[in-house]
Amino acid sequence: MNGTESRHKETLSLSEQKTIGTVTIEYPLEIRWHGRGGQGAVTAAKLLAETALEMGMQIQSFPQFGSERRGAPISAFTRIDKKEIVLYNTIQEPNVIIVLDPSLLELPMVLKGLQDDGLLLVNSTLSPVELRSQLKRTGGAIATIPASAIAVKHLKRVVTNTAMLGAFFGATGILPLENVVHHVRIKFEDQFSKEVVEGNIKAIEEAYEKVILG
Repeated sequence: MNGTESRHKETLSLSEQKTIGTVTIEYPLEIRWHGRGGQGAVTAAKLLAETALEMGMQIQSFPQFGSERRGAPISAFTRIDKKEIVLYNTIQEPNVIIVLDPSLLELPMVLKGLQDDGLLLVNSTLSPVELRSQLKRTGGAIATIPASAIAVKHLKRVVTNTAMLGAFFGATGILPLENVVHHVRIKFEDQFSKEVVEGNIKAIEEAYEKVILG
């Protein structure tokens, strides 16, 4: 954590505490998303924030674009807290990093700043143990989910954002799954066909059940 930042941390009460391996999620929860243009990282960051808002939390969600061409790396950010959020900067030292495209792990910036006890969630067919060995990461928790395959199965295309959102909830349990399903359904039903909406819901639910944590 940057010593110049005025941050507060509120450890969750025992009834609310969610331990991920050796990781205890704390507020403020700071999440950095990494994807490519067209994969929906910005939408996922916003959906998570909006769901937390409906649960009475304080939230921020914002993107950071480089090149605007499709397929170019992009980042998005989500902050969740129970108190008023007074920071407005990008997230440099996240509790959680979510990677929608495994090829992005080749870029040093993607894992930069992840807290030693943080959670790394990756769209990958590797097990957490295999990915940990590949990345030479010794601390924190790693979760993997074959989100691309899940997206193709339910959406017929590789748009992994809702699958990764489901995996995030499966790995952390910080909010009830039914809340995000409800929010996604309401958010998408005026924009997409019923088939597309249900495909996204199924992707969320399958990823929630199949995410592997290690």
